Amino acid sequence: MGRIAIFTDDPGWHGKQLSLAFARRGYSVDYVSLTQCRFTIEPGHLPLFMPGFEQSLPDGVFVRGVPGGSLEEVVLYLDFLHALKVMGIPVYNDGHAIERSVDKAMTSFLLHQAGLPTPVTWVLRDREEALSIAKNELNQGNLLISKPLFGSQGEGIRRLEKMTDLFWLTSSQGVYYLQRFVHCEGNGYSDNRVFVINGVAVAAMRRRGTFWLNNVARGATCELIDLEPEMVDLAIKATSVLAMDYAGVDIIRDREGRCTIIEVNSIPAWKGLESVCKFNIAELMVDDLITRKLGNSNVRFS
Repeated sequence: MGRIAIFTDDPGWHGKQLSLAFARRGYSVDYVSLTQCRFTIEPGHLPLFMPGFEQSLPDGVFVRGVPGGSLEEVVLYLDFLHALKVMGIPVYNDGHAIERSVDKAMTSFLLHQAGLPTPVTWVLRDREEALSIAKNELNQGNLLISKPLFGSQGEGIRRLEKMTDLFWLTSSQGVYYLQRFVHCEGNGYSDNRVFVINGVAVAAMRRRGTFWLNNVARGATCELIDLEPEMVDLAIKATSVLAMDYAGVDIIRDREGRCTIIEVNSIPAWKGLESVCKFNIAELMVDDLITRKLGNSNVRFS
């Protein structure tokens, strides 16, 4: 039986689904926290220590979570992912893909550089310049989103609607990330999540929020939508630009009918999507990892 490590600090529902999917393919799973790993650069030892894999490294690694922390801590966690790939262990998604997407500034830059539609964005250090940009945008009738450079599930995001909101304009470790707010088509608040695995869009849903953040973790409802060609094309291209094995690509269709990519997630949740679609997302990803990364097309064990 093969062995897979799932990097996570909170296996939860997603970890359980992955564990079941791997078991059906004949692989056991160990949940491992990146905080417990370390480099051991000395003779007679594996250079990378992973709890539960002291004698031999896993056949493959599925990255389900990368802890936050200081810059040094986050760099070390990514170093572990890079090291595993160097040692020939398939990592899904690998360190380079996670680096590109966890850093919102680089994501915005790479999408724009590839000619893909993404919101007007400014990322800078100077507070006075950030305030000047924000005031200019508000004076033109635009709303702004202020985000931490690193973060997920809507944490630390503010919408700037009027001049008095600038009192709350704060930096993220000295960096200001400002993005022009995109108003969605129709009534209320919504965006679209397209789930891509190995260059194929497998399912899509519309998320309707109770306010301007549409995260399922913050109460948004989900509804299955057709795989619209324009959104599928953008989602696949975005995933390719960021070199991801799989991704959740968030797209807004604005009031003029134009599609804009607002986020590309390299560690996306899929519980909401699976609640409205007919696919077992975990099985699709596990099949892709095993078949494409491990070169094993064995039939399932159940």
